[in-house]
Amino acid sequence: MIPRYSRPQMASIWTDENKFNTWFQIEAYAAEGLSKLGKVPAEAVQQIWEKGKFDKKRIDEIELEVKHDVIAFLTNLGENVGDAARYIHQGMTSSDVLDTSFNMRLTQSIDILLADMDKMLASLKKRAEEHKYTICMGRSHGIHAEPTTFGLKMLGYYAEFERNKKRLEQAREEVATCAISGAVGTFATIDPRVEEYVAEKLGLKVEPVSTQVIPRDRYAMLFSVIGVIASSVERLAVEIRHLQRTEVREVEEYFSAGQKGSSAMPHKRNPVLSENLTGLARLMRSYVIPAMENVALWHERDISHSSNERIIAPDAMIGMDFILNRLAGIIDKLLVYPENMMNNVNRLKGLIFSQRTMLKMVDKGVTREQAYKIVQRNAMKVWANEGNFKDLLLADSDFTAVLNEQEVDELFDLNFYTAQIDFIFKKVFK
Repeated sequence: MIPRYSRPQMASIWTDENKFNTWFQIEAYAAEGLSKLGKVPAEAVQQIWEKGKFDKKRIDEIELEVKHDVIAFLTNLGENVGDAARYIHQGMTSSDVLDTSFNMRLTQSIDILLADMDKMLASLKKRAEEHKYTICMGRSHGIHAEPTTFGLKMLGYYAEFERNKKRLEQAREEVATCAISGAVGTFATIDPRVEEYVAEKLGLKVEPVSTQVIPRDRYAMLFSVIGVIASSVERLAVEIRHLQRTEVREVEEYFSAGQKGSSAMPHKRNPVLSENLTGLARLMRSYVIPAMENVALWHERDISHSSNERIIAPDAMIGMDFILNRLAGIIDKLLVYPENMMNNVNRLKGLIFSQRTMLKMVDKGVTREQAYKIVQRNAMKVWANEGNFKDLLLADSDFTAVLNEQEVDELFDLNFYTAQIDFIFKKVFK
């Protein structure tokens, strides 16, 4: 991921330095596990831990010759460890190191994302409670439907991201495994107890069945969850963008002192942060397809997965970390305009009460079809700018034969639409 969309803590996980450090830990713990079984001298293990150093530049030099990154690393490690190096990588295959390291870094990354999720959820909860009863227009197909509250809008996003957090926790379980099982995963050259030892030391679970690699369905699951989270991010970002449109202007991204919205038009205040998240969400979703394609490897393994995983894993983890923090910041500082919300509620001159009016007529004994017909013909006149809904209804003899003016006044009450808000909030904030 480019520096523009990278945060230091997450980016550091995907550096070569951290990668090689995890490789070293795996190798050292494997030697230590073998020592526990009496197969490696204890002093050799001590030497590995004390002298186990690596140099990225030197590893790169060796790799230019051997064309194999793990061998290059092991060669450089051996140069520093000395005689005890012969006990490093005993009975192991490259994927034991690569995949276990991959999972170490993925779990480190997911832990950061889970913390990001908590921050995001806190922001949404705060705004949901703040605007619990702030009336705004509910829309379907982009058209005014019936009133809702801005707090209920935020509550819906809170519930969605709470589900996403659970999905991410499950995805962490999927990838938190360790495989030290040797070539094609038979343990022919290494004792299974070594795998158990390494897994325990690294805080991972033992992979039940590895071929020569950890099965890629685990990563398909993780990147699918990343794709779902990205879609949730975009849904909220798009809502903010819609609500900030000049004709709506119910909310607005914070616009700081000195900020400029356009090189040509000094008046512009654009939802650039939300647009940025929409673009990044598209990128996050694009990583789902290669992760799915990686599941079907040839026989026990091939390396067709390796090249794209080197790109999609750091990009997805670093990118999602940036996305969640940016979105939390947008929500925290979001400018909310209740007066504009109410202006929009009143914009259609009472049409938003059409369903309640129709249902009241049905309660009075009118068939639903006839009630719909009477209400709709008056509603269409409002769309044609021929008056307001209440006056038109009261001028319709078919309507007044069923309902009087006092009953209509009672129907045109916004408080009716907030009666169950507490109930909905309690379902979410149990």
